[in-house]
Amino acid sequence: MTRASNSQATTREQPRVVRLAAEDDFDGWRDAARRLASAKISPDAVVWQVGEDSADLFGTEQELPSAPSGELRVPRAFIELAQAAVLHRDPGRFSLLYRLLVHLGENSGLIEDHADPLVRRIEGLAKAVRRDMHKMRAFVRFRELDGTFVAWFEPEHHVVRANAGFFVRRFSTMRWSILTPEISLHWDGAALREGPGADRSQAPDGDVLEEVWKAYYASIFNPARLKVSAMLKEMPRRYWKNMPEAQLIAPLIAGAQAREATMTAQVVAPTERGITLDGLRKEADACRRCPLWKDATQCVFGEGPPDARIVVVGEQPGDEEDRAGHPFVGPAGQVLARAMEEAGLDRGRIYLTNAVKHFKFVLRGKRRIHQTPNAGEIDACRWWLDQEIGLLRPAATVMLGASAVRSVTGRTGAVGALRGKGVTLAHGIGVVSYHPSYILRQPDREAAREAEAALVADLKRAADEAK
Repeated sequence: MTRASNSQATTREQPRVVRLAAEDDFDGWRDAARRLASAKISPDAVVWQVGEDSADLFGTEQELPSAPSGELRVPRAFIELAQAAVLHRDPGRFSLLYRLLVHLGENSGLIEDHADPLVRRIEGLAKAVRRDMHKMRAFVRFRELDGTFVAWFEPEHHVVRANAGFFVRRFSTMRWSILTPEISLHWDGAALREGPGADRSQAPDGDVLEEVWKAYYASIFNPARLKVSAMLKEMPRRYWKNMPEAQLIAPLIAGAQAREATMTAQVVAPTERGITLDGLRKEADACRRCPLWKDATQCVFGEGPPDARIVVVGEQPGDEEDRAGHPFVGPAGQVLARAMEEAGLDRGRIYLTNAVKHFKFVLRGKRRIHQTPNAGEIDACRWWLDQEIGLLRPAATVMLGASAVRSVTGRTGAVGALRGKGVTLAHGIGVVSYHPSYILRQPDREAAREAEAALVADLKRAADEAK
């Protein structure tokens, strides 16, 4: 009698084995989890396995419960978290996610409790996956092989399929293959197909373009911005073996200090090299550092007296500035002129310029609609702004908008968070404020008045710094 009872108890306690098609099978996990949760199957009674893995020693494979008639509602944040965490290499991820799903059925607000151990652990998995996806996008290097561009990459997690769409969109016009140990992707310009895993020997070691790329990388390496610890955190050494430019990093770092001293001397004393604002303006007219010159009418360089104590930096010329060839002459310029007058500044004593010197736009019918410059365009044009500021050596530099902040400081930052905080620059103090176009975009008059009042206050602060 006792033996029979023990046998029945053992049978009842046998876990249910749920088999998924692949390591990144989010849809399969979601369907099974919905069925199990609706049938109120305990997380402790489920064993999750992938592919042809052998079944759990004490588990049995059973039919899943019927699909629930209604939807199993969960917070959207959980779906986004699960889609990322499923791609982690941790074998217990499916079980952890199912356990959290069951708990959310009892307390939907748990997903917002970032101190909860289960939530915190799954968030850690998702964070690691997102970081690995970013690394793959950043460090895949294609090399040409018989008309196809081939790359080798070793992901830490199961991110290859999830990243496929990015590479299809980014390199849609070329034939390419990405080889990894578990799966390979092949794009022929029209369709994407998967192949089995590969090894490093199947990818080429170099191609004819590699020397050109390394020369370009060496030319844009900026020792003044080099922080070795930050670089290694963003670009770990484990990825270097697949990157042709990696062999240049050590000698570039070794020579960085001497190069930085040379660059600093050039920026601090550009007049000693015979450079003038007029000379810079003529050089900028022929600038081809980024593609924006192709569609713009002309280069719109900075304007103002060479002894200006205040420099105002905007984003880029607009439609009217592009046609006239002068900065801040359109609607945003009128707002700026009004604010400067209220702040007690003489516009004729201010140097006005922009982070980007060419108008970026998209055509809609006959209208040219402003487009925000991207980081690459801002950085390409920063050379001109550095020279302008190096010649002027202003007491105060007013940065109007996030693009101006990036161009002047080399860093990104939200305007609202930086307002009211003086930014130490190589020349004088930096003052961050709203761009006049931001004021024009405000939904009502009260919001516009508040934003304009903030701009006036920031201009007054710049005036005080320049005294």
